[in-house]
Amino acid sequence: MRKVKKLLGLLLAAVMVLAMGVPTFAASGGYSIKINDESSEHTYVAYQVFRGTVSVSDNGQTLSNVEWGDGVNGEALLAALKGPEGTLTAYQTCTSAAEVAKVLEGYDDDSQAIKEFSDIVGQHLSETTSGTLSAYDEASKSYTISGLAAGYYFIKDADTVAETDAYTDFILKLTNDETITRKADVPTSEKKVDDKNDSNTSEDGESWQDSADYDIGDKVPYQLKAELPNNVSEYKTYTLRFIDTMSVGLTYDTNSAEVFVNGISAGKLEPDIADYSGDDDRYTGGTVLTWDFSNIKAAPYNAGDNAVITIKYTATLNENAVVGSDGNPNKMHIEFSNNPNGDGMGKTKDDTNIVFTYKVVVKKVDEGKEPLPGAQFKLEKKQANGTWEEIKRITISGEKENVFTFTGLDAGDYKLTESVTPDGYNTIDPIEFTITATHDIESDDPRLTSLNGNTTTGEITFTPNTSDGSLTTEVENKSGSTLPETGGMGTTIFYVLGAILVLGAGGLLIARRRTDSEK
Repeated sequence: MRKVKKLLGLLLAAVMVLAMGVPTFAASGGYSIKINDESSEHTYVAYQVFRGTVSVSDNGQTLSNVEWGDGVNGEALLAALKGPEGTLTAYQTCTSAAEVAKVLEGYDDDSQAIKEFSDIVGQHLSETTSGTLSAYDEASKSYTISGLAAGYYFIKDADTVAETDAYTDFILKLTNDETITRKADVPTSEKKVDDKNDSNTSEDGESWQDSADYDIGDKVPYQLKAELPNNVSEYKTYTLRFIDTMSVGLTYDTNSAEVFVNGISAGKLEPDIADYSGDDDRYTGGTVLTWDFSNIKAAPYNAGDNAVITIKYTATLNENAVVGSDGNPNKMHIEFSNNPNGDGMGKTKDDTNIVFTYKVVVKKVDEGKEPLPGAQFKLEKKQANGTWEEIKRITISGEKENVFTFTGLDAGDYKLTESVTPDGYNTIDPIEFTITATHDIESDDPRLTSLNGNTTTGEITFTPNTSDGSLTTEVENKSGSTLPETGGMGTTIFYVLGAILVLGAGGLLIARRRTDSEK
C-alpha cells in the first residue's frame, strides 16, 4: 500500500505535476477533485487541513512550509491528537502542523492510524469550507469540487443524507485534479415466504418468494435477509435492526426464530413483540417484531464487510385470516448504521409478502334445484404421502339451511363426502377436486391473479370469485324410488279383491245348482 510519505508526495503533498511538469497550479482556477457517486442526493464539503508550498525533487513531490489550513481549528486539533481523544502516542511531542504532517508520513493511507486521525480531524473542523461543489453530473455519475488551493483536504458529506442512504467515510485528499470514489455503501434487505402445498409430492426444499397460500392453522415459514455494506469495517460498531410487521391473521410462533451469518447458524433469538400502532389499515390489530443487534460486528455474530444476516421463523395463519385477494400481508425493513464517522441511522424501504387462503361453498339442492336441508358433509385433504386428512365436518339444521362453507383452504387436492343424507334421498358418491391458484411470486405488491376448482371425480362445477377467494358449487341429491311393501296397503287390496271374487264365484255356483234342480 502507498505510504502517506509518498503523498507528502501524494496525500500531504500538494499537487502532482501538470501535463508539462509544472509544479504549481493555475492561479485563476486552482485544482479540483472529482467524486464518483451513484447517488445524486449528496452534498459534499471540503475542509483544508494543511496548506503549504509545493516543490518537486528527485524523491517526488513534497509539501513544505506546512501550516494549519483554514478548514480546521489547528490548536484544538493538535491538543486532541496529544490528548485523551486519541489512542496514538506519536503526536505527544508535536508542537506544530509541520510536525503532525511529518508523523503522518510513516503510515499507510488505509491504516487504522490514518482512520483515527481523520476521525479526530472531523471533530475539530472550522466553519470555513474550500472550493465550490458542482451540481451532480448524471452522465459521469459524479460531483466536482473545484477552486481548491494546494494542500491536504478533509472531504465529507454535509450534515444530512437521504434516509435510505449512508454518509461517506471521511476522505483525506490532496488537490491534483484527482478522481476519487465515494467511500460509502448501504445494506440491502429482502423478505420472503416459503410456499408449500400439502398435496404436492414433488415439492422438495424451499421456494422463497413474495406470496404463498396456506390453510388456516398452518405454520408459515418466513425468511428475513440483510446484506451488509462493504465498509462495515470502517465502523466502530454497526447497529442492525429487523422491523417486521404482521397483519392480524398471522401469529408469531414462539421460539421459532434462528439467526444465520453467511449461512451458518448463530443460534436462536426471540424478537421484541409490540402491538401495531401505525395508520396502515391492513395491519390494524397486528403486531410488530423487532430483532435488534446493537453491534452485529461483535460476538457471537462477528459480521464483517458484505456479510449476509438471515433470520428464519414461522408464523401461524390464524382464525382471523382474511380470505380472498386482500390476503394477509407481512412487511419488513431494516434500520442500519449509516455514518462511519459518528451517530446516524438509515432504513430500507418496506418489502411486502402476502399469504392467501380460500373457501369452498357447497349448496345442497334437490333435483328441482331447490334448497335441500338435512345433510352433513366432511372435507378431507390429500397429503403428500397419499393419505387423506379430515379438515372439517359440517352439520346444518333448519328447514331451509343448505349452504356449507369450508373456510381457510390452501391450494391442493380435496375430497368432499356426504356423511349424512337427507331422508328420502340417495347418498352421493364422494367428490374429489383440486383447488388451483396463481399469485405474483416476485412483486413489490403481490396479487392473487386466478382461482379455480377442478373436479377429478363426480359431477359438480365450481364458480370462482377471486376477490372473496371463494369456489361455489351445487351438490344435487336424487330422491329414492317408492316400491310396494309386504303387509302394506298394496297386498291388502289384493286380499280384498280376492275375497270378493271368491264370494262371487260361490254365489254363481249356488245359483246354477238351484236352476239345475228346478229342471
